[in-house]
Amino acid sequence: MVRIQRRKLLASCLCVTATVFLLVTLQVVVELGKFERMKFKNSNLNDGHAQMEEEPIHLHPFLKREGLTLNRKKTLAADSYPIMLWWSPLTGETGRLGQCGADTCFFTINRTYLHHHRTKAFLFYGTDFNIDSLPLPRKAHHDWALFHEESPKNNYKLFHQPVITLFNYTATFSRHSHLPLTTQYLEGTEVLKSLRYLVPLQSKNHLRKSLAPLVYVQSDCDPPSDRDSYVRELMTYIEVDSYGECLRNKALPQQLNGPASMDAGDFYRILAQYKFILAFENAVCDDYITEKFWRPLKLGVVPVYYGSPSIADWLPSNRSAILVSEFSHPRELASYIRQLDHDDRLYQAYIEWKLKGEISNQRLLTALRERKWGVQDIKQDNYIDAFECMVCTKVWDNIRLQEKGLPLKRWKADITHLSCPEPTVFAFSPLAPRRSSLREMWIPSFQQSKKEAQALRSQI
Repeated sequence: MVRIQRRKLLASCLCVTATVFLLVTLQVVVELGKFERMKFKNSNLNDGHAQMEEEPIHLHPFLKREGLTLNRKKTLAADSYPIMLWWSPLTGETGRLGQCGADTCFFTINRTYLHHHRTKAFLFYGTDFNIDSLPLPRKAHHDWALFHEESPKNNYKLFHQPVITLFNYTATFSRHSHLPLTTQYLEGTEVLKSLRYLVPLQSKNHLRKSLAPLVYVQSDCDPPSDRDSYVRELMTYIEVDSYGECLRNKALPQQLNGPASMDAGDFYRILAQYKFILAFENAVCDDYITEKFWRPLKLGVVPVYYGSPSIADWLPSNRSAILVSEFSHPRELASYIRQLDHDDRLYQAYIEWKLKGEISNQRLLTALRERKWGVQDIKQDNYIDAFECMVCTKVWDNIRLQEKGLPLKRWKADITHLSCPEPTVFAFSPLAPRRSSLREMWIPSFQQSKKEAQALRSQI
Protein backbone atom coordinates (compact mmCIF):
# COMPACT_ATOMS: atom_id res chain seq x y z
CA MET A 1 0.00 0.00 0.00
CA VAL A 2 2.73 2.35 0.97
CA ARG A 3 4.59 1.38 -2.20
CA ILE A 4 1.57 2.27 -4.36
CA GLN A 5 1.24 5.70 -2.69
CA ARG A 6 4.92 6.39 -3.30
CA ARG A 7 4.46 5.54 -6.99
CA LYS A 8 1.46 7.91 -7.25
CA LEU A 9 3.43 10.72 -5.56
CA LEU A 10 6.38 10.18 -7.87
CA ALA A 11 4.06 10.25 -10.90
CA SER A 12 2.50 13.52 -9.71
CA CYS A 13 5.91 15.11 -9.27
CA LEU A 14 6.94 14.03 -12.71
CA CYS A 15 3.77 15.57 -14.19
CA VAL A 16 4.35 18.86 -12.43
CA THR A 17 7.99 18.91 -13.50
CA ALA A 18 7.03 18.16 -17.09
CA THR A 19 4.41 20.92 -17.07
CA VAL A 20 6.91 23.48 -15.72
CA PHE A 21 9.49 22.39 -18.29
CA LEU A 22 6.99 22.82 -21.12
CA LEU A 23 6.01 26.29 -19.93
CA VAL A 24 9.62 27.42 -19.64
CA THR A 25 10.44 26.01 -23.06
CA LEU A 26 7.47 27.80 -24.59
CA GLN A 27 8.56 31.14 -23.04
CA VAL A 28 12.09 30.67 -24.35
CA VAL A 29 10.76 30.01 -27.84
CA VAL A 30 8.61 33.17 -27.68
CA GLU A 31 11.53 35.33 -26.52
CA LEU A 32 13.80 33.87 -29.19
CA GLY A 33 11.18 34.72 -31.78
CA LYS A 34 11.02 38.31 -30.55
CA PHE A 35 14.81 38.57 -30.62
CA GLU A 36 15.03 37.24 -34.17
CA ARG A 37 12.37 39.72 -35.38
CA MET A 38 14.20 42.58 -33.68
CA LYS A 39 17.51 41.51 -35.19
CA PHE A 40 15.94 41.27 -38.64
CA LYS A 41 14.39 44.74 -38.27
CA ASN A 42 17.66 46.28 -37.11
CA SER A 43 19.44 44.55 -39.97
CA ASN A 44 17.05 46.15 -42.42
CA LEU A 45 17.57 49.57 -40.85
CA ASN A 46 21.32 49.21 -40.96
CA ASP A 47 21.19 48.09 -44.58
CA GLY A 48 19.16 51.15 -45.53
CA HIS A 49 16.00 49.18 -46.37
CA ALA A 50 12.55 50.71 -46.23
CA GLN A 51 11.55 49.06 -42.95
CA MET A 52 11.17 52.56 -41.48
CA GLU A 53 8.38 53.34 -43.90
CA GLU A 54 6.18 50.63 -42.40
CA GLU A 55 5.98 52.33 -39.01
CA PRO A 56 6.29 56.10 -39.61
CA ILE A 57 4.06 56.95 -36.71
CA HIS A 58 6.60 55.59 -34.25
CA LEU A 59 9.72 57.28 -35.61
CA HIS A 60 11.15 60.07 -33.40
CA PRO A 61 7.76 61.26 -32.15
CA PHE A 62 9.42 63.43 -29.49
CA LEU A 63 11.60 65.29 -31.98
CA LYS A 64 8.62 65.89 -34.25
CA ARG A 65 6.51 67.21 -31.43
CA GLU A 66 9.39 69.35 -30.18
CA GLY A 67 9.90 70.89 -33.63
CA LEU A 68 6.22 71.64 -33.93
CA THR A 69 6.20 73.06 -30.42
CA LEU A 70 9.18 75.35 -31.10
CA ASN A 71 7.70 76.57 -34.37
CA ARG A 72 4.35 77.10 -32.68
CA LYS A 73 5.99 79.04 -29.85
CA LYS A 74 7.77 81.30 -32.32
CA THR A 75 4.54 81.85 -34.25
CA LEU A 76 2.64 82.68 -31.07
CA ALA A 77 5.44 85.00 -29.93
CA ALA A 78 5.48 86.81 -33.26
CA ASP A 79 1.71 87.19 -33.14
CA SER A 80 1.71 88.49 -29.57
CA TYR A 81 4.67 90.87 -29.34
CA PRO A 82 6.28 93.58 -31.49
CA ILE A 83 8.81 92.11 -33.92
CA MET A 84 12.31 93.57 -34.09
CA LEU A 85 13.84 92.32 -37.35
CA TRP A 86 17.63 92.37 -37.61
CA TRP A 87 18.11 93.15 -41.30
CA SER A 88 21.81 92.53 -40.73
CA PRO A 89 22.22 88.97 -39.36
CA LEU A 90 24.41 90.20 -36.50
CA THR A 91 22.99 88.00 -33.74
CA GLY A 92 22.28 84.89 -35.80
CA GLU A 93 19.04 84.30 -33.86
CA THR A 94 16.08 83.10 -35.89
CA GLY A 95 13.64 83.88 -33.11
CA ARG A 96 13.93 84.93 -29.48
CA LEU A 97 11.72 86.66 -26.95
CA GLY A 98 13.69 89.44 -25.26
CA GLN A 99 12.65 90.88 -21.91
CA CYS A 100 13.43 94.58 -21.56
CA GLY A 101 12.22 95.64 -18.15
CA ALA A 102 8.42 95.40 -18.29
CA ASP A 103 8.45 95.20 -22.11
CA THR A 104 8.86 92.11 -24.29
CA CYS A 105 9.78 91.98 -27.97
CA PHE A 106 10.42 89.24 -30.49
CA PHE A 107 13.91 89.49 -32.05
CA THR A 108 14.77 87.66 -35.24
CA ILE A 109 17.00 87.70 -38.33
CA ASN A 110 14.35 85.87 -40.37
CA ARG A 111 13.44 88.14 -43.28
CA THR A 112 10.18 86.32 -43.89
CA TYR A 113 8.82 88.60 -41.17
CA LEU A 114 9.32 91.59 -43.48
CA HIS A 115 5.58 91.98 -44.16
CA HIS A 116 4.30 90.62 -40.85
CA HIS A 117 1.71 92.90 -39.29
CA ARG A 118 3.57 92.88 -35.95
CA THR A 119 6.94 93.95 -37.40
CA LYS A 120 7.70 97.36 -35.94
CA ALA A 121 11.42 97.97 -36.33
CA PHE A 122 14.37 97.02 -38.53
CA LEU A 123 17.78 96.80 -36.89
CA PHE A 124 20.91 97.44 -38.96
CA TYR A 125 24.58 96.81 -38.24
CA GLY A 126 26.47 99.69 -39.84
CA THR A 127 29.30 97.75 -41.44
CA ASP A 128 26.76 95.52 -43.23
CA PHE A 129 24.45 98.36 -44.30
CA ASN A 130 24.08 97.88 -48.06
CA ILE A 131 22.04 100.28 -50.19
CA ASP A 132 21.34 97.45 -52.65
CA SER A 133 19.59 95.34 -50.03
CA LEU A 134 17.14 97.29 -47.90
CA PRO A 135 13.53 96.65 -46.74
CA LEU A 136 11.96 98.91 -49.33
CA PRO A 137 9.50 100.43 -49.90
CA ARG A 138 9.63 101.63 -46.34
CA LYS A 139 6.32 101.68 -44.50
CA ALA A 140 5.33 104.59 -42.29
CA HIS A 141 5.03 102.44 -39.16
CA HIS A 142 8.47 100.82 -39.63
CA ASP A 143 11.24 102.28 -37.49
CA TRP A 144 14.88 101.92 -38.55
CA ALA A 145 17.61 101.54 -35.91
CA LEU A 146 21.37 101.70 -36.50
CA PHE A 147 24.10 100.02 -34.46
CA HIS A 148 27.56 101.16 -35.55
CA GLU A 149 30.52 101.24 -33.19
CA GLU A 150 33.31 100.89 -35.76
CA SER A 151 35.51 103.13 -37.83
CA PRO A 152 33.92 105.18 -40.62
CA LYS A 153 36.24 103.52 -43.12
CA ASN A 154 34.02 100.41 -42.84
CA ASN A 155 31.04 102.23 -44.37
CA TYR A 156 31.39 105.91 -45.24
CA LYS A 157 27.80 106.21 -46.52
CA LEU A 158 26.48 106.31 -42.94
CA PHE A 159 28.40 109.48 -42.20
CA HIS A 160 26.48 111.67 -44.61
CA GLN A 161 23.34 113.57 -43.70
CA PRO A 162 21.07 111.88 -46.30
CA VAL A 163 21.72 108.42 -44.83
CA ILE A 164 22.15 108.95 -41.08
CA THR A 165 18.82 110.80 -40.95
CA LEU A 166 17.04 107.72 -42.31
CA PHE A 167 17.31 106.16 -38.87
CA ASN A 168 14.95 106.70 -35.97
CA TYR A 169 17.31 105.33 -33.31
CA THR A 170 21.09 105.01 -33.15
CA ALA A 171 23.79 103.41 -31.05
CA THR A 172 27.12 104.86 -32.22
CA PHE A 173 30.38 106.12 -30.76
CA SER A 174 28.98 109.67 -30.68
CA ARG A 175 27.85 111.15 -27.37
CA HIS A 176 24.82 112.53 -29.26
CA SER A 177 23.59 109.07 -30.21
CA HIS A 178 20.44 107.70 -28.53
CA LEU A 179 22.69 105.04 -27.00
CA PRO A 180 26.23 106.47 -26.86
CA LEU A 181 29.06 103.93 -27.18
CA THR A 182 31.87 106.44 -26.63
CA THR A 183 33.38 104.44 -23.76
CA GLN A 184 33.01 101.06 -25.47
CA TYR A 185 36.70 100.20 -24.94
CA LEU A 186 36.84 101.21 -21.28
CA GLU A 187 35.81 98.70 -18.61
CA GLY A 188 35.50 101.29 -15.85
CA THR A 189 37.37 103.67 -13.58
CA GLU A 190 39.16 100.92 -11.66
CA VAL A 191 41.30 99.87 -14.63
CA LEU A 192 42.36 103.48 -15.12
CA LYS A 193 43.38 103.85 -11.48
CA SER A 194 45.01 100.43 -11.26
CA LEU A 195 48.78 100.33 -10.69
CA ARG A 196 49.09 96.69 -11.78
CA TYR A 197 51.32 97.36 -14.79
CA LEU A 198 52.86 100.65 -13.68
CA VAL A 199 56.64 100.78 -14.03
CA PRO A 200 58.26 103.33 -11.66
CA LEU A 201 59.77 106.34 -13.38
CA GLN A 202 63.24 105.52 -12.05
CA SER A 203 63.06 102.12 -13.76
CA LYS A 204 61.83 103.71 -16.99
CA ASN A 205 64.78 106.09 -16.95
CA HIS A 206 67.09 103.10 -16.63
CA LEU A 207 65.30 101.26 -19.47
CA ARG A 208 65.84 104.27 -21.71
CA LYS A 209 69.35 102.97 -22.31
CA SER A 210 67.88 100.26 -24.53
CA LEU A 211 64.42 101.61 -25.38
CA ALA A 212 63.22 104.66 -27.30
CA PRO A 213 61.11 107.22 -25.44
CA LEU A 214 58.21 106.49 -27.79
CA VAL A 215 56.57 103.24 -28.91
CA TYR A 216 54.26 102.68 -31.89
CA VAL A 217 52.30 99.47 -32.55
CA GLN A 218 50.10 99.40 -35.65
CA SER A 219 49.38 96.75 -38.27
CA ASP A 220 46.55 98.52 -40.13
CA CYS A 221 48.73 100.68 -42.33
CA ASP A 222 47.84 103.91 -44.14
CA PRO A 223 44.25 104.31 -42.88
CA PRO A 224 42.12 107.44 -43.48
CA SER A 225 43.80 109.35 -40.62
CA ASP A 226 47.15 109.13 -42.50
CA ARG A 227 48.81 108.38 -39.16
CA ASP A 228 51.76 106.53 -40.70
CA SER A 229 52.79 109.64 -42.62
CA TYR A 230 52.88 111.61 -39.38
CA VAL A 231 54.83 108.96 -37.49
CA ARG A 232 57.27 108.54 -40.38
CA GLU A 233 58.00 112.28 -40.22
CA LEU A 234 58.21 112.21 -36.41
CA MET A 235 60.84 109.46 -36.63
CA THR A 236 63.20 111.88 -38.34
CA TYR A 237 63.25 114.03 -35.20
CA ILE A 238 63.06 111.53 -32.33
CA GLU A 239 63.62 107.82 -31.78
CA VAL A 240 60.51 105.61 -31.99
CA ASP A 241 60.32 101.86 -31.42
CA SER A 242 57.75 100.46 -33.86
CA TYR A 243 56.63 96.84 -33.33
CA GLY A 244 53.70 96.46 -35.74
CA GLU A 245 53.52 95.86 -39.48
CA CYS A 246 53.54 99.61 -40.07
CA LEU A 247 56.99 101.24 -40.00
CA ARG A 248 58.38 98.28 -38.04
CA ASN A 249 61.92 98.61 -36.75
CA LYS A 250 61.69 96.35 -33.69
CA ALA A 251 60.38 92.80 -33.24
CA LEU A 252 58.07 91.44 -30.56
CA PRO A 253 58.77 88.02 -29.02
CA GLN A 254 57.48 85.25 -31.28
CA GLN A 255 54.65 84.30 -28.92
CA LEU A 256 53.27 87.84 -29.08
CA ASN A 257 52.99 88.03 -32.85
CA GLY A 258 49.30 88.10 -33.72
CA PRO A 259 46.16 90.12 -32.94
CA ALA A 260 45.19 87.87 -30.01
CA SER A 261 48.28 88.95 -28.08
CA MET A 262 47.29 92.63 -28.03
CA ASP A 263 45.48 92.07 -24.75
CA ALA A 264 48.04 89.67 -23.27
CA GLY A 265 49.76 90.51 -20.01
CA ASP A 266 53.22 90.00 -21.51
CA PHE A 267 52.43 92.49 -24.27
CA TYR A 268 51.17 94.99 -21.70
CA ARG A 269 54.37 94.61 -19.70
CA ILE A 270 56.48 95.44 -22.76
CA LEU A 271 54.50 98.61 -23.49
CA ALA A 272 54.47 99.62 -19.82
CA GLN A 273 58.26 100.01 -19.91
CA TYR A 274 57.98 103.02 -22.22
CA LYS A 275 57.37 106.60 -21.21
CA PHE A 276 55.16 107.50 -24.17
CA ILE A 277 52.86 105.57 -26.52
CA LEU A 278 51.81 106.94 -29.90
CA ALA A 279 48.04 106.47 -29.75
CA PHE A 280 46.83 107.29 -33.25
CA GLU A 281 43.29 106.38 -34.37
CA ASN A 282 42.59 105.11 -37.89
CA ALA A 283 40.05 107.91 -38.47
CA VAL A 284 39.40 111.42 -37.23
CA CYS A 285 35.84 111.64 -35.87
CA ASP A 286 34.29 113.32 -32.85
CA ASP A 287 34.09 110.83 -29.96
CA TYR A 288 35.63 107.97 -31.94
CA ILE A 289 37.97 106.77 -29.18
CA THR A 290 39.37 103.26 -29.16
CA GLU A 291 41.62 101.09 -27.01
CA LYS A 292 44.59 102.96 -28.51
CA PHE A 293 43.81 105.81 -26.12
CA TRP A 294 42.68 103.88 -23.04
CA ARG A 295 45.44 101.24 -23.11
CA PRO A 296 48.37 103.55 -22.26
CA LEU A 297 46.33 105.16 -19.49
CA LYS A 298 45.71 101.71 -17.99
CA LEU A 299 49.42 100.89 -18.17
CA GLY A 300 50.71 104.11 -16.64
CA VAL A 301 52.19 105.37 -19.92
CA VAL A 302 51.53 108.84 -21.34
CA PRO A 303 49.51 108.66 -24.58
CA VAL A 304 50.55 110.92 -27.44
CA TYR A 305 47.13 111.08 -29.02
CA TYR A 306 45.82 111.80 -32.50
CA GLY A 307 42.21 111.13 -33.51
CA SER A 308 39.00 112.43 -32.02
CA PRO A 309 38.93 116.26 -32.07
CA SER A 310 36.80 116.06 -28.92
CA ILE A 311 39.30 113.96 -26.93
CA ALA A 312 39.83 116.72 -24.35
CA ASP A 313 36.29 116.06 -23.13
CA TRP A 314 37.23 112.47 -22.18
CA LEU A 315 40.64 112.80 -20.51
CA PRO A 316 40.78 111.42 -16.95
CA SER A 317 42.39 114.70 -15.90
CA ASN A 318 43.46 117.91 -17.59
CA ARG A 319 47.06 116.68 -17.78
CA SER A 320 46.96 113.00 -18.68
CA ALA A 321 47.75 112.96 -22.43
CA ILE A 322 49.74 114.87 -25.01
CA LEU A 323 47.53 116.00 -27.91
CA VAL A 324 49.15 116.03 -31.34
CA SER A 325 46.64 118.64 -32.51
CA GLU A 326 48.31 121.21 -30.26
CA PHE A 327 51.55 121.06 -32.26
CA SER A 328 51.92 122.56 -35.72
CA HIS A 329 54.55 120.06 -36.87
CA PRO A 330 56.06 116.72 -35.73
CA ARG A 331 59.31 118.57 -35.14
CA GLU A 332 57.67 120.63 -32.37
CA LEU A 333 56.08 117.53 -30.85
CA ALA A 334 59.43 115.75 -30.78
CA SER A 335 61.03 118.71 -29.04
CA TYR A 336 58.34 118.71 -26.33
CA ILE A 337 58.60 114.96 -25.73
CA ARG A 338 62.35 115.24 -25.47
CA GLN A 339 61.90 117.96 -22.84
CA LEU A 340 59.61 115.73 -20.75
CA ASP A 341 61.93 112.78 -21.19
CA HIS A 342 64.78 114.74 -19.62
CA ASP A 343 62.77 116.35 -16.81
CA ASP A 344 61.24 113.92 -14.30
CA ARG A 345 59.15 116.62 -12.65
CA LEU A 346 57.48 117.61 -15.92
CA TYR A 347 56.89 114.00 -16.90
CA GLN A 348 55.53 113.04 -13.49
CA ALA A 349 52.81 115.68 -13.86
CA TYR A 350 51.21 113.56 -16.60
CA ILE A 351 50.86 110.47 -14.41
CA GLU A 352 50.16 112.16 -11.08
CA TRP A 353 46.40 111.54 -11.47
CA LYS A 354 47.06 107.81 -11.75
CA LEU A 355 49.45 107.65 -8.82
CA LYS A 356 46.82 109.37 -6.67
CA GLY A 357 43.92 107.42 -8.19
CA GLU A 358 42.05 110.64 -8.94
CA ILE A 359 39.82 111.04 -12.01
CA SER A 360 38.59 114.62 -12.13
CA ASN A 361 36.64 114.52 -15.39
CA GLN A 362 32.97 114.53 -14.40
CA ARG A 363 31.77 113.92 -17.96
CA LEU A 364 33.76 110.68 -18.07
CA LEU A 365 32.63 109.59 -14.63
CA THR A 366 28.99 110.30 -15.45
CA ALA A 367 29.15 108.46 -18.76
CA LEU A 368 30.59 105.36 -17.09
CA ARG A 369 28.12 105.49 -14.24
CA GLU A 370 25.01 106.00 -16.37
CA ARG A 371 25.67 103.70 -19.32
CA LYS A 372 23.26 100.76 -19.46
CA TRP A 373 25.81 98.18 -20.60
CA GLY A 374 29.14 96.82 -19.50
CA VAL A 375 32.52 95.97 -21.03
CA GLN A 376 33.80 92.44 -20.34
CA ASP A 377 31.39 92.23 -17.42
CA ILE A 378 29.14 89.16 -17.27
CA LYS A 379 27.02 90.84 -14.61
CA GLN A 380 25.83 93.47 -17.08
CA ASP A 381 24.18 93.45 -20.49
CA ASN A 382 26.49 93.99 -23.42
CA TYR A 383 25.90 96.95 -25.71
CA ILE A 384 24.04 94.89 -28.31
CA ASP A 385 21.52 93.77 -25.68
CA ALA A 386 21.19 97.37 -24.55
CA PHE A 387 20.62 98.50 -28.14
CA GLU A 388 17.90 95.91 -28.69
CA CYS A 389 16.15 96.91 -25.48
CA MET A 390 16.37 100.61 -26.29
CA VAL A 391 14.51 100.01 -29.55
CA CYS A 392 12.03 97.61 -27.94
CA THR A 393 11.18 100.09 -25.19
CA LYS A 394 10.72 103.00 -27.58
CA VAL A 395 8.45 100.89 -29.79
CA TRP A 396 6.36 99.92 -26.77
CA ASP A 397 6.16 103.56 -25.66
CA ASN A 398 4.47 104.40 -28.95
CA ILE A 399 2.18 101.37 -28.76
CA ARG A 400 0.94 102.60 -25.39
CA LEU A 401 0.46 106.12 -26.75
CA GLN A 402 -1.50 104.72 -29.67
CA GLU A 403 -3.74 102.69 -27.36
CA LYS A 404 -4.56 105.89 -25.49
CA GLY A 405 -5.30 107.74 -28.71
CA LEU A 406 -2.35 110.09 -28.18
CA PRO A 407 0.13 111.32 -30.83
CA LEU A 408 3.11 109.06 -31.36
CA LYS A 409 6.59 110.26 -30.48
CA ARG A 410 8.87 110.39 -33.52
CA TRP A 411 12.58 109.85 -33.02
CA LYS A 412 15.13 110.79 -35.65
CA ALA A 413 18.90 110.77 -35.91
CA ASP A 414 20.85 113.78 -37.11
CA ILE A 415 24.33 114.36 -38.47
CA THR A 416 25.85 114.65 -34.98
CA HIS A 417 25.13 110.95 -34.39
CA LEU A 418 28.04 110.11 -36.72
CA SER A 419 30.31 113.06 -37.40
CA CYS A 420 33.46 112.54 -39.46
CA PRO A 421 35.01 115.08 -41.84
CA GLU A 422 36.47 114.18 -45.20
CA PRO A 423 39.87 112.46 -44.79
CA THR A 424 42.99 114.51 -45.40
CA VAL A 425 46.68 113.77 -45.84
CA PHE A 426 49.60 115.44 -44.09
CA ALA A 427 51.28 117.89 -46.45
CA PHE A 428 54.78 117.58 -44.95
CA SER A 429 55.23 113.97 -46.04
CA PRO A 430 55.25 112.76 -49.67
CA LEU A 431 53.34 109.65 -50.63
CA ALA A 432 55.13 106.51 -49.56
CA PRO A 433 55.69 104.54 -52.80
CA ARG A 434 54.82 101.15 -51.33
CA ARG A 435 51.37 102.19 -50.11
CA SER A 436 50.53 105.21 -52.24
CA SER A 437 47.48 103.56 -53.81
CA LEU A 438 45.92 102.77 -50.42
CA ARG A 439 46.66 106.17 -48.99
CA GLU A 440 45.18 107.89 -52.04
CA MET A 441 42.02 105.79 -51.90
CA TRP A 442 40.27 107.30 -48.88
CA ILE A 443 39.37 110.74 -50.21
CA PRO A 444 37.77 109.49 -53.47
CA SER A 445 36.02 106.78 -51.45
CA PHE A 446 34.53 109.39 -49.14
CA GLN A 447 33.40 111.56 -52.04
CA GLN A 448 31.84 108.59 -53.84
CA SER A 449 29.99 107.55 -50.69
CA LYS A 450 28.48 111.01 -50.49
CA LYS A 451 27.01 110.61 -53.99
CA GLU A 452 25.67 107.17 -53.08
CA ALA A 453 24.06 108.58 -49.94
CA GLN A 454 22.25 111.25 -51.94
CA ALA A 455 21.11 108.69 -54.51
CA LEU A 456 19.74 106.40 -51.80
CA ARG A 457 17.81 109.20 -50.16
CA SER A 458 16.15 110.09 -53.44
CA GLN A 459 14.77 106.53 -53.67
CA ILE A 460 13.10 106.55 -50.25
